[in-house]
Amino acid sequence: MNRRWKEPMRWYSQSEIQAAGREPVGGKLLDKLLDQTGVPSPRQLFGMLDEHGYRGQDTARRSVCLMAYRHIRRLERIHVGGVPPEKLPPKQNILLMGPTGCGKTHLVELLFKDLLGLPCVVLDATIFTENGYVGAQVSSIMKLLLEACDYSVELAQAGIVCLDEFDKLAGGRSNAVFAGAQTTKDVSGYGVQRELLKMLESIDVSVDMGSDPFLKKPKTINTRDVAFVASGAFTGLSRLVERRNNADRIGFGRSYHVYDPDAIAVGLEQQQVNDLGALQTFGFLPELIARFTSLVPFEALDRTTLAEILRSNDLPRYQAEFAQEGIDLMVDDSFMDLIVDQAMKRQSGARGLSSVFMAAVEEAAFGAFGCQNDAPERLWISAENGHVVTCPDSVRIKGERHV
Repeated sequence: MNRRWKEPMRWYSQSEIQAAGREPVGGKLLDKLLDQTGVPSPRQLFGMLDEHGYRGQDTARRSVCLMAYRHIRRLERIHVGGVPPEKLPPKQNILLMGPTGCGKTHLVELLFKDLLGLPCVVLDATIFTENGYVGAQVSSIMKLLLEACDYSVELAQAGIVCLDEFDKLAGGRSNAVFAGAQTTKDVSGYGVQRELLKMLESIDVSVDMGSDPFLKKPKTINTRDVAFVASGAFTGLSRLVERRNNADRIGFGRSYHVYDPDAIAVGLEQQQVNDLGALQTFGFLPELIARFTSLVPFEALDRTTLAEILRSNDLPRYQAEFAQEGIDLMVDDSFMDLIVDQAMKRQSGARGLSSVFMAAVEEAAFGAFGCQNDAPERLWISAENGHVVTCPDSVRIKGERHV
């Protein structure tokens, strides 16, 4: 198992196995690449994320890489090694908590989908409603996972489900809630949370395949080995924890932090995310949060990380777009600093870099795109006194640095 990871993991569908004339390992469709290479170590996964452009969040990245490794190794021991599941630690569900644009969903998609090729589906948790109401039922999660696995039950039962915008499931703070119960119906909120309780552990979910004549018979998926990754911004949780910690103190016993009430890019600490009482006040059932074995806090991205993301990810894409228009786009360090400054003020993390960059070069793109005869061969963009300055190569001042 110490051999170097070379190829992405392949989870062959039933049709691929039949077409290749090969038998699945152990009678299952989990035909892994154990005959070719071993599973990458958590350290190798960490490095692979770096190679594919993921920046920052070192602590959170370690936790997710370890979870991915343990998930694969657990499946190997069960389906290939024949180890009874009850003799192994249970599956690991994790909850990723951090401000918008800090890389939570991108980390899940890059690691589980692109690098490992695991059966994975990323869903918006806000689409689900309590059973009996208009909207997607919680049980449809397994149907979407099944569709992503080419309708292979064996693959779906070993997959990854990412519930994005999980914090939006927080129930209303009302007196109707007592000891986790509720006296009135709730379309989403607590109603969806209650239906997720058993699914996050182990339950048989009957999936209705609809009107398809070939898939009309319902399929049953057991969630015992399905790992759930939830992610959300949990805006306001830091201030909520602070108020709870100082609720029983008066006078000099209080130790308040100064919070900007309008701040968005506020990172969370491990002590804060482990406060189940605060999460209950936030609007979550304690028994639901307890089904996540790891609560992983994400930090707000700092200037250095945003600059690295801008240089390695966003800038090359825009340079490629200008190149397709026949223009060599060159930018100064002053311009890059201006973009990072504006992204920091916007507090939208890495997600805001692209929109800030495009807004800054919009005037230059408007005047240069589509002008085959009049467009300059090279366009320089810099910043002076907080304003964007563009000029063609013919009037470029020599000696200025550029990226």
